[in-house]
Amino acid sequence: MFHVKQKGNMINFDIIVAGGGHAGIEAAAAPAKMGCSVALITMEKGAIGRMSCNPAIGGSAKGHLVHEIDSLGGVMGILADKTGIQFRTLNKSKGPAVWAGRCQSDRDLYSRAAVEEMENTPNLTIIEDSVTEIITENNSITGVRTRLGKEYSCRAFIICSGTFLNGIMHTGRNQSTGGRFGEPPATGLTESLLKHGFVSGRLKTGTPPRIKKESIDFDVLEVQPGDENLHPFSLRTGRSKFPFLPQVNCHITYTNEVIHGILAKGFDQSPLFTGIIKGVGPRYCPSIEDKIVRFKDKERHQLFLEPEGLESDLIYLNGFSSSLPAEIQYEALIKLKGLENAVMVRPGYAIEYDFFPPYQIDLTLETKLIKGLYFAGQINGTSGYEEAAAQGFVAGINAALKIQKRPEFVLKRSEAYIGVLIDDLVGKSTEEPYRMFTSRAEYRLILRQDNADRRLLKYGYEFGLIPEEMYKELNGREALINEGKNFFKNTRFKPDQFNKYLSGMNLSLLDNSETIDKLVKRPELSLKELLLQINGDEHPIVKTILDDETALEQLEIETKYEGYIMRQYELIEKMEKLENTLIPLSFDYTNLNTISKEGREKLNRVKPRSIGQAARISGGTPSDISVLLVYLKN
Repeated sequence: MFHVKQKGNMINFDIIVAGGGHAGIEAAAAPAKMGCSVALITMEKGAIGRMSCNPAIGGSAKGHLVHEIDSLGGVMGILADKTGIQFRTLNKSKGPAVWAGRCQSDRDLYSRAAVEEMENTPNLTIIEDSVTEIITENNSITGVRTRLGKEYSCRAFIICSGTFLNGIMHTGRNQSTGGRFGEPPATGLTESLLKHGFVSGRLKTGTPPRIKKESIDFDVLEVQPGDENLHPFSLRTGRSKFPFLPQVNCHITYTNEVIHGILAKGFDQSPLFTGIIKGVGPRYCPSIEDKIVRFKDKERHQLFLEPEGLESDLIYLNGFSSSLPAEIQYEALIKLKGLENAVMVRPGYAIEYDFFPPYQIDLTLETKLIKGLYFAGQINGTSGYEEAAAQGFVAGINAALKIQKRPEFVLKRSEAYIGVLIDDLVGKSTEEPYRMFTSRAEYRLILRQDNADRRLLKYGYEFGLIPEEMYKELNGREALINEGKNFFKNTRFKPDQFNKYLSGMNLSLLDNSETIDKLVKRPELSLKELLLQINGDEHPIVKTILDDETALEQLEIETKYEGYIMRQYELIEKMEKLENTLIPLSFDYTNLNTISKEGREKLNRVKPRSIGQAARISGGTPSDISVLLVYLKN
């Protein structure tokens, strides 16, 4: 039900979201679908979902986040599927824990699809404006003021400002204010937050030059095609019509030492090296000038030429982010193979913006200083569309749950990459743009992208964001998986019935009968091939499993890696004792003199909810945790 109310000249919403990027989309859509009245305040309606940098969704670990958002009922996976022009699964030569979906999207179509999604979301109002000030009462959010002089009251306010807070763009010594090319910065909001006691910092990110497609000689470049068997991100995408758009190739080229020398000529004019840029840049997505300084011994760097869309004449040069002078960028570009006649439509630039170190938020993404105020996305020091969307979803859900007086939503590290992301941000904070990697997740073998629905769909259903038929289908498949596991443990192949098959594949033969679950653990044997050796008339479950591609994949992975998976569950069980040892949020650490001064300061700053979270705080020591455990026990 829609709850927008008028109070004099002030319009009241349950929730206001500032910013229409990937965080803002999820932060606005989820609570609106849960029945809250939501206002999405954005400078330009047509810029909702606009991809500031690479027009792509997913990638290593980021693909996991997209699947998790989708399983919870978010929209990023749906938008990616609608607008993807190349789909690939990365790391297929490695284990299933690191398989990751990625799609190249059509930049314009993605934004259009995002606008349409927001326009068609019930209970959601889009307002073209910019929030400049928060209004509070008794340390609780009560409303906002905008650049156009409007006031809106609310019970929760979610800031999803991206790179717009006091944004400054740099190309060589040229500077201009802006949150993105051709768009103004967001001013006033940082200053308003500082007045309320928040601490801010500066970070930087960058984008590469855009090249005119027709000026590139693609015939001499290495081709990077998409997959033949495409997999959508969303569980709600119908496979019969997928993919929705024509699929295209990307291409690869490389820098060389001549190009590195050209780039080095511009170092004395680089805002990165001359100290003009104060913000810290992303360690794992550095500019091209940063790469050739940090990796001096590397003779070349790989670059990806990625189309911005089916109708676009622009190519995104992935791997060549730069804030060097435009003339230096161009001189280096035309030395790249295939780009000798390149037309640079727009040079790369760096952008510096305000963020708020995330020790100032709780695991719900609500700020510790002001109740009802939430931070999501790059304001928390993260980098990437997917990280932003995950935070936006969690903030939006928690804002709605708080208003509806329902229990909060916090995912554990053992439940989701989203849980790892938020726990890292709050406990470890960050001094550089945080990016998700599979290596950050200690339980990554059970946090695979292929089982995101089995881990998280129950929450999306509970929130009313996942339809009942989908939830019932999942439960039916879960029953089939459990039945299949029992069947595999109790069904044996005898040597005389299976050795002929093994011999035909030049594999070692059986001396004794062997169960299916043992045979599947052989790396060279697939579950599907094994099941095809069984008479389906005698065992109907075999045909049922073979007809369900998803159940078959889950059974194969969980059977092949059973030992490793069990070890991770045992580790989770041990850690649960620490995670379940709760610490009151009002706990004052200042008087614990047996804990180091640094430990007391960090514990007091983060205010961990449990011993488990306390143990992961950067700079903490095992002795500090031991003292804290004894104190809590007493």
